[in-house]
Amino acid sequence: MAQQQNQEQDINQLLKVRREKLAELQENGKDPFQITKYDVTAHTMQIKDNYAEFEGKEVKIAGRVMSKRVMGKASFCNVQDVEGNIQSYVARDVIGEEEYKAFKKMDIGDIVGIRGTVFTTKTGEISIHAEEVALLSKSLQILPEKYHGLTNTDQRYRQRYVDLIVNKEVKDTFIKRTKILRSIRNYLDGEGFLEVETPILVSNAGGAAARPFVAHYNALDEDVKLRISLELYLKRLIVGGLERVYEIGRVFRNEGLDTRHNPEFTLMELYQAYTDYHGMMDLTENLFRHVAMEVLGTAVITYNGVEIDLSKPFERITMVDAVKKYAGIDFTQIKTDEEAKALADKHHIQYEARHKKGDILSMLFEEFVEEHLIQPTFVMDHPIEISPLTKKKPEDPEYTERFELFIMKAEMANAYSELNDPLDQRERFLAQEALKAAGDEEANSIDEDFLNALEYGMAPTGGIGIGIDRFVMLLTDSAAIRDVLLFPTMKSLDK
Repeated sequence: MAQQQNQEQDINQLLKVRREKLAELQENGKDPFQITKYDVTAHTMQIKDNYAEFEGKEVKIAGRVMSKRVMGKASFCNVQDVEGNIQSYVARDVIGEEEYKAFKKMDIGDIVGIRGTVFTTKTGEISIHAEEVALLSKSLQILPEKYHGLTNTDQRYRQRYVDLIVNKEVKDTFIKRTKILRSIRNYLDGEGFLEVETPILVSNAGGAAARPFVAHYNALDEDVKLRISLELYLKRLIVGGLERVYEIGRVFRNEGLDTRHNPEFTLMELYQAYTDYHGMMDLTENLFRHVAMEVLGTAVITYNGVEIDLSKPFERITMVDAVKKYAGIDFTQIKTDEEAKALADKHHIQYEARHKKGDILSMLFEEFVEEHLIQPTFVMDHPIEISPLTKKKPEDPEYTERFELFIMKAEMANAYSELNDPLDQRERFLAQEALKAAGDEEANSIDEDFLNALEYGMAPTGGIGIGIDRFVMLLTDSAAIRDVLLFPTMKSLDK
């Protein structure tokens, strides 16, 4: 306890010294916060990767001072920019006595601009021989590794700006996330899809089984909801004749937090006219393989120490067959809701009175199958009870033309042959309304405008939703969704 108190006193004293240094600079007319620009001509890794091109030439770099070693008339400092870091040699006889005094007063964390010549030290390290060092911004805080490193997970998520400064792998993850998004867009654009934007504030939040967030629109004096899905508006665009559309955007679900769930997350949904869920399987498999190759340079990746092969054809299995394969339960022999509930009782599966046969099948799948789905697997033909927006299988109307893609036990994508029969869709919505009345807060509500759109006629269509955050987790070997969200949802410290 005493050691912690002494450490806090030391930190407070250092913080005070930094503010005193700033005050002195301002009194002397050298306020760094008055500087508005610095003409950067090169970045650190650009110099290192192309040393032959830069050797002996003057460059101007800018970044954060991460370390400093003062040795009388000459010093070394290490500067970090968006690409990496590079050493700079700062000599008093080159930059001048007054400037050298100013340099010695600079702190770890300060942002500086350095003009100088690229060279290699006697130890072989590519460096910049400084001719000018300019303080561009004063850091009034202390980088955490000065004492204990930024290893506290909660603090890392709350202060992502510090996390990005001190943990290189974190920055690399988010750079990779951007590349993944770019690769997805490039692939879909190349396949003739049109990227669109649809409303976030909606009167009816449909398209998924989730509880929405509710807000109030003052100008109209109406309650509105934050969207839980992108589906219903994108389908309206298919009705309107846009044959291939997609959107990548935030959706919001009023649910719990865990390693795979965050209340706001990024979803990609696409819809393609004149195809079905088999066409969506082909597109999904090709998309995952393409993005992995483009971003990582390989379709064989490692997640949590397990090798995942995206280069091979993905397994395809029905939900009924998967339950039979992994649980030894032949669900084709179950004919009634009562038989399904008796089966659930036998296997200690909890359910509610409103649940039907298809719900029980889904619960058995979650309990006995998901944990085995490591390699890419399309699980097909879900029961109609859990697929209110999906076409029935013509030969077996208790099931639908739907699939989910599982990798490493996690759902990565959800896709349908989209229901385009407005009369059937109304019946499905009414069934969902009954569930809502029975207490299911995640059930859909009737969307009359969407039904009206379907009555104008929607072409046979395949659609898919892919959780972008989980996709990024997979390709960056990240254990939790918070590791791939720059600013994940956190409980308020005031609570």
